[in-house]
Amino acid sequence: MNFEIITDSSCNLTNSVIKELGLHILSLTYQFGDEVYKTFDKDKENDLKVFYSRLRNGETATTSLVTYESVEELSVPLLEEGKDLLYIGFSSGLSGTYNVTALAFRDLREKYPDRKLIAIDTLAASLGEGLLVYKAAKMRLDGKSIEECADFLEKTKLHLCHWFTVNDLYFLKKGGRVSASTALLGTLLNIKPVMHMDNDGHLILKGKVRGRKASLDALVNKAGELGIDLASQTVFISHGDCVEDAEYVRDQMKEKYGVSDFLINYVDCVIGAHSGPGTVALFFMGKER
Repeated sequence: MNFEIITDSSCNLTNSVIKELGLHILSLTYQFGDEVYKTFDKDKENDLKVFYSRLRNGETATTSLVTYESVEELSVPLLEEGKDLLYIGFSSGLSGTYNVTALAFRDLREKYPDRKLIAIDTLAASLGEGLLVYKAAKMRLDGKSIEECADFLEKTKLHLCHWFTVNDLYFLKKGGRVSASTALLGTLLNIKPVMHMDNDGHLILKGKVRGRKASLDALVNKAGELGIDLASQTVFISHGDCVEDAEYVRDQMKEKYGVSDFLINYVDCVIGAHSGPGTVALFFMGKER
């Protein structure tokens, strides 16, 4: 294993998995007013319940991508140790984080011509990105080369399905994902969006249903429609401080498709600032996105 895997905090993997797989994390940042916070700080747990409580209380969080300097700060010591680097990054359709890291890698290749530096745009987010990182890291532990892992990611990423819903359209409206009139009407009629990540790494509205339970069921139904051999998969579910709803989706996946292996975790603060409390997202491998 002469290479290291770098990802960013938008992968939403738990600290225990990050340690187990030996991952290196670049942190995006968010802020409330003048207070600036890292989304990931090694060996520290963000209090995500407090973060979502602040959003529910009307505070606005703004977000920033990783910096060129932070990529260098993390990468150079590893390169000096003689390690090759594989970066598995947040969708370029949602953030400039991948582009910043790819630029830094390009410059570092000139300084370290004997090292391999590969950057992969997952076109994924949250535990969708995390699921690809997880699979590549398992391959690395099994002795696969950096090229084998990178090739797997490129061939697999457009088969990674992201399906999600939100409980409150306000945050999607604020981010320009839905119109003000749609948000108002949706709130009045209890309409919930069903959304997914397309092949360009953008969030796309795919349907609307009435009621929270119907929106959660819609995610599960999409898994049945698109999933490949679901019972043998590790399925990831992320949530915006609504673990009971994430567990409902888990239980439905167990009952309907025989899935037994899950990872459930919070949507991080950077993504959560835009999706809001009450987000539930389901990630699995399928015939297509």
